[in-house]
Amino acid sequence: MTSTYLTRIGTLIRDARRHKGMTQNELADSLGTSQSAVARIEQGKQNLSLEMLARIGESLDSEFVSLGHSGPQHLRIIGGTPLSGSIDVKTSKNAAVALLCASLLNKGRTTLRNLARIEEVNRILEVLTSIGVRTRWLPDSNDLEITPPAQLDLSAIDVAAARRTRTVIMFLGPLLHELDQFALPYAGGCDLGTRTVEPHLAALRSFGLGVTATGGFYDASVNHQIVPGKPIVLTERGDTVTENVLLAAARNEGETVIRNASPNYMVQDLCFFLQELGVEIEGIGTTTLTVRGRKDIDVDVEYSPSEDPIEAMSLLAAAVVTDSEITIRRVPIEFLEIELATLEGMGMKYGITDEYLSANGRTRLVDLTTMPGPLHAPIDKIHPMPFPGLNIDNLPFFALIAACAEGTTMIHDWVYENRAIYLTELTKVGAKVQLLDPHRVMIEGPTRWRAAEVICPPALRPGVVVLLAMLAAPGTSVLRNVYVINRGYEDLAERLNALGATIETFRDI
Repeated sequence: MTSTYLTRIGTLIRDARRHKGMTQNELADSLGTSQSAVARIEQGKQNLSLEMLARIGESLDSEFVSLGHSGPQHLRIIGGTPLSGSIDVKTSKNAAVALLCASLLNKGRTTLRNLARIEEVNRILEVLTSIGVRTRWLPDSNDLEITPPAQLDLSAIDVAAARRTRTVIMFLGPLLHELDQFALPYAGGCDLGTRTVEPHLAALRSFGLGVTATGGFYDASVNHQIVPGKPIVLTERGDTVTENVLLAAARNEGETVIRNASPNYMVQDLCFFLQELGVEIEGIGTTTLTVRGRKDIDVDVEYSPSEDPIEAMSLLAAAVVTDSEITIRRVPIEFLEIELATLEGMGMKYGITDEYLSANGRTRLVDLTTMPGPLHAPIDKIHPMPFPGLNIDNLPFFALIAACAEGTTMIHDWVYENRAIYLTELTKVGAKVQLLDPHRVMIEGPTRWRAAEVICPPALRPGVVVLLAMLAAPGTSVLRNVYVINRGYEDLAERLNALGATIETFRDI
């Protein structure tokens, strides 16, 4: 390296360290070196190996040097091998994004423990950082510390990051208390067809929010004289719309009643967190929530989100498709009871431990051990329902499981306009999937899986379904462009490899 390159890299490292809010001593501790060595690196006065650059990048959540990074990430899977061992369920993706939005309510420091380090979280952190929020991962942990500025700067919002996540729509609830006028970029995320934001806007009008869509932005204005005068009745029992109204109600000093609210897992986590902020909430876990908010919230708070029932279902499907006995630890059983009852009806056997509590002190967990054995198609179709029904995000995994079962199963995805279409990608790895219409597929099993090269569907759960099918297919498969999987799963390939899978991450060079 020439001194010019060393100086440029040193400046990048210094800026990334300051952005993370770390001192030179803290970075040195993370790297196992001295403060003086970090100072020399930042001054461009010390040679750096690629290994040291990679370690610095990991400590600062910044990639300084990479090979072929400009291209998408792919997975190479050698399938046909049963899995074995134990695996912990990570904390919830959907709870994580709700809590990140909720941190905007708090003028104090928010620490979220054991947060999922996933691309969806990264995008929200980029947006939060761009508007002045200071965030940093605590050393050697998945704990995230969030400190707000005295005043948010919405004019500096990272538009590119905001457009890559639908979560930005949930900024409306907290921001309407902070600003008279602001603009948010149109939301993005998975390609699952049109998901209207009208239920959000209709519900938030009760708090004086008015929104017009112009030039790729939601232009919002707030009349702070308007507060809810009667119960807010949601026109759909959606998770994010319930969360958005909760975020708005949290700083409304009066009483807000929300009817037809979602009682789903991420909504419950948000409620528990808001209670830690001093917000009074009655009816958690039901479809009627009564909220008594606080005009100002300024507390230092810590919270641990609960485990992800969708990831738990993913791991259960991995065991089924590979005909494996594995133990899935920290399963949030309350949010998988219908799924497990459906699987029992298909002939599945499993063992579970006594219940214990998640780190949030509320969510009930068990360890679940799968037992390999033949399955048969259910008598009736499989379809989702609002909690406590079968979770909509778990439905794609039943397509995979149905492909392993004897007989014909109908999967009815009535929520999304085109996610069922993506399930036909399973035909590329050997499944017999017949598309009846944009919402329904007929699946005939059992399947003789075969290796293939497939471009990852642009929707999170169908993408994981194809990956898991490839685990069962003898030979070498390739799943291309897996960013959408990284949006919702942390180190999935490495964790499956720990169970005996063979999955290699690569990029085109």
